[in-house]
Amino acid sequence: MNAIVVVDENWNIGRDGGLLVHLPGDLKYFKERTYGKTVVVGRKTLESFPGAKPLPGRKNVVLTRNMDYSPKDCLICHSKEELLKTLKDEEVFISGGEQIYRQFMDECQRFYVTKIYDSFPADRSFPNLDEMDGLTVTWKSDVQEEKGIRYQFFEYTRK
Repeated sequence: MNAIVVVDENWNIGRDGGLLVHLPGDLKYFKERTYGKTVVVGRKTLESFPGAKPLPGRKNVVLTRNMDYSPKDCLICHSKEELLKTLKDEEVFISGGEQIYRQFMDECQRFYVTKIYDSFPADRSFPNLDEMDGLTVTWKSDVQEEKGIRYQFFEYTRK
């Protein structure tokens, strides 16, 4: 299982139900990594997507406690256990939001992190992987820049 996330320098990930900043290069990276794979999101994250529609070219799984929630073209799971059982043989990318990331931290073997070299007002965060034991950076890209914002892609792997 993998996680994919974009963070600022304080490991913040969102504000008011959206991303901190729109970076086309990061969105392209996200698509390249997840296309043809399974993405797991919470209800609020799905509803933040354009048109509140699932991401094309991927199996979209929504983890929600709401038993009446049934978005079109998504698989719905109502518990972590159900999700793990259902997706046991698939390449999965945990894709947000904050509560979903935190539930699956221990199951993830790889973390694809876009680090933005700036800070933004935020109300959602991600655990600081640099302060966690058992993880190592196994790859990083060159520094990118868009809209005056510098960022870099990292891959962390569980030892």
